[in-house]
Amino acid sequence: MNNIFSDSSQIGVVSTFSDLVQTNFKGEMNALCWYRNLGGDFKEIVSQLSLEENITEVYPEDLIALKLSEKGNIARGIILNDLQLLTDFGASPSLNLLKCYERDDEFDFISTDVYSFHVDRSPIATDTFLCTYHGAASDIIANAKAEQKILVPEIRTKLKELHDGPEEEFEDFLKENYFDLHYQAHQDAAPVNLGLGHLWRLAVDHPKQEVLPCIHRAPVENEGEYRLLLIC
Repeated sequence: MNNIFSDSSQIGVVSTFSDLVQTNFKGEMNALCWYRNLGGDFKEIVSQLSLEENITEVYPEDLIALKLSEKGNIARGIILNDLQLLTDFGASPSLNLLKCYERDDEFDFISTDVYSFHVDRSPIATDTFLCTYHGAASDIIANAKAEQKILVPEIRTKLKELHDGPEEEFEDFLKENYFDLHYQAHQDAAPVNLGLGHLWRLAVDHPKQEVLPCIHRAPVENEGEYRLLLIC
């Protein structure tokens, strides 16, 4: 399949939902992309939805109630189908209309919000699925091109000062505050933008995971534009 993601050893590309959920991660590959060129007018859907606070969950009945053009109706059908596919698979998808996520500005030397490169962690075997239909799309980065922030000497020193407790409890402190989930990209790193319309499956840190978790981040939103994002 000829597309912009084919050249990355981190990314596997599939052409069906069945392949997306059944293909095993292996080696450096910890991201799978169901590559799609979607028709339909997703902007029309966004323009008719109402935002409450900075993030609003959109339910199937909200979509069904919209009065849409032919292209808007095509876009709605795609979203509803994606939600159904994931639900039937056993996932719990959420469709979000969002202006922005909450920022973490508590510390000036480390950030733990979703705009920072990070991995997802779960106590059970699961994966992260996401698709951006409208607005800015997320980025991923190769694990070899990033370093855990807690291993950066100057950051680690400041975290130890913040901990101010017994040395043997320091690693637990890092996990309890999610500091260990966040990464700093190398200067020569080239993040891959996930684009619009593709449904992605990203590896999560869990006990049965055989590959490294996928490092990703939320994008800075485009000025005056909402994102429409499916995630679970």
